[in-house]
Amino acid sequence: MLKEITEKASSIIDAEFSTLVRNVSSMQMQEKSAGIMGDSIVREGLVRIKQGRNLILVGDLHGDLDTLTAILKKSRFLDDLSSMMIFLGDYGDRGRQSVEVYSVILYLKAKFPDRVILMRGNHEGPESMPFYPHDLPDQLLIKFGSVGGLIYSQLRSLFDLMYHGVILENSYLILHGGVPVNFKSVDDLANANKTDEQTAFLEEILWNDPREIEGSQPNARGYGKYFGKDVTERALKIANARALIRAHEVCNGFKVNHEGLVLTLFSCKTPYGNKDAAYLTINRNNCNFNAEELSRIVELI
Repeated sequence: MLKEITEKASSIIDAEFSTLVRNVSSMQMQEKSAGIMGDSIVREGLVRIKQGRNLILVGDLHGDLDTLTAILKKSRFLDDLSSMMIFLGDYGDRGRQSVEVYSVILYLKAKFPDRVILMRGNHEGPESMPFYPHDLPDQLLIKFGSVGGLIYSQLRSLFDLMYHGVILENSYLILHGGVPVNFKSVDDLANANKTDEQTAFLEEILWNDPREIEGSQPNARGYGKYFGKDVTERALKIANARALIRAHEVCNGFKVNHEGLVLTLFSCKTPYGNKDAAYLTINRNNCNFNAEELSRIVELI
């Protein structure tokens, strides 16, 4: 099946891609309306997962189709029907196969709606937070010609439907960037794009980075903040979680911050020349590990 999926991604035409985007958007709307995704609870932009599922977590992909294919093969996601795959965002830009990566993840969501979670990264963020480089629109035009602009608009609508937070109950808080410095409840995470005040929370969820500091500082990226261990500790207490698992930051596969409270996963190689990319499998045997312990079971590609 994996070969079939990747071959479809490489040869997909505009009408097929457009239909795929619209179908997945409809699925996302239905999940949010019903408040459930399989046996997981959905509340606006947040998904709560019960312990006991095998979870495969994938960080930034940035158009790296080869590494995504290798992760799908090594993780055996397509064979293990009890597993869920959580993509932490940043699917396109920088790499040369952004359209193909989107094709694969959207096909997986369409094929296994209860087993795939598509999270929102800063590269899927609101248009009010522009960034560089953003070459996805150009890649769509190259792939699909003049209809590429329309397909990009459809993708932008899908971005607004992606989840920005996942909680594995009593275990892990999963975000793309980091925890908002001043959030006070899980509801603030769930509703992070609902009000002007909470839009700042969405910006921080998508853009924040951990640093070995106290409190917070402005982020050199131009959006979000650097946050310290004390911020992480408070956030994990609110979410009733042992560690924060996130993506967003370039590293050679993974890194640990805040004395074992934060694990960063980075799942692409080609655009950055990284030696390694990483993904993480969580199951009932390791769902109580801290980030340092999780780093020892990270799978490298």
